[in-house]
Amino acid sequence: MIPHVSAAAMDVFLEQFAQTLPNDLHAVMVLDGAGWHDERALHTPTNLTVVPLPPDAPELNPVERIWLYLRERYLSHRLLADKEAVVEACCRAWNALTAETGRIQSLCAYPYITQIAS
Repeated sequence: MIPHVSAAAMDVFLEQFAQTLPNDLHAVMVLDGAGWHDERALHTPTNLTVVPLPPDAPELNPVERIWLYLRERYLSHRLLADKEAVVEACCRAWNALTAETGRIQSLCAYPYITQIAS
């Protein structure tokens, strides 16, 4: 977990993500308008393409549904003692989510994405 956000931190994430892809696969990553997601500031690996969402369009961002799911089921209505407790709660929530086979795919199956994938 990277404790701050920046274009440099995003570059680290993109590079590590790209390394998990098979050699013959090219991935497309949809990014919101966060300042550290500006493709002009990023060094995108050759096996990735980043696609920026239009401004003020959270309904197009599949990650918004993941955050909603995590908040509703694991993170809401809790008092956490400190930063370490917040990180631990988020890690537990993420691990629980990824242990649910097919859950991320079902949450992110926006019509515009499923039409492109089929």
